[in-house]
Amino acid sequence: MRLSNIISDKTILLGIKARNKADALKEMVNFLEKNKLINRADEVIEKLEQRESLGTTALGEGVAIPHCKVKWVTNPIVLVGITKQGVPFEAPDGRPVNIFFLLITSLEDPTLNLQILAMIAQLIKKSPELKEKLLQAKSPAEVKEIIKRQEEKQSE
Repeated sequence: MRLSNIISDKTILLGIKARNKADALKEMVNFLEKNKLINRADEVIEKLEQRESLGTTALGEGVAIPHCKVKWVTNPIVLVGITKQGVPFEAPDGRPVNIFFLLITSLEDPTLNLQILAMIAQLIKKSPELKEKLLQAKSPAEVKEIIKRQEEKQSE
């Protein structure tokens, strides 16, 4: 399984406008709802906020992986959100977040959630140039292509 197979143009949000954590989560979830990928935005936002209350999902170096599990999702959803100005997200290094990988998976399959989280973390760890490339992307297609190329590099 690859991240580039899960994401699509409907799950790539360029130019997040939010200036704080709560608004960033809402903006990303509302984008998914607008694109008809989810239909219970309030529940997803609540679950994401519950998860954040346990500790930030910001990894540092401008990246965060907010995530939650809900009953009614059949296929995993990964939204890639990008903001040049950055959003304060209580990151361990204190830096704002520019790249979000928002993950929603089924409650029925907790293993899949962990697999995708690990996949995202590995991609970030092994691709130091990934963040800069994503920040320069001009279209959702370009974002997907950048991620696909990084995944191919890692599997060589």
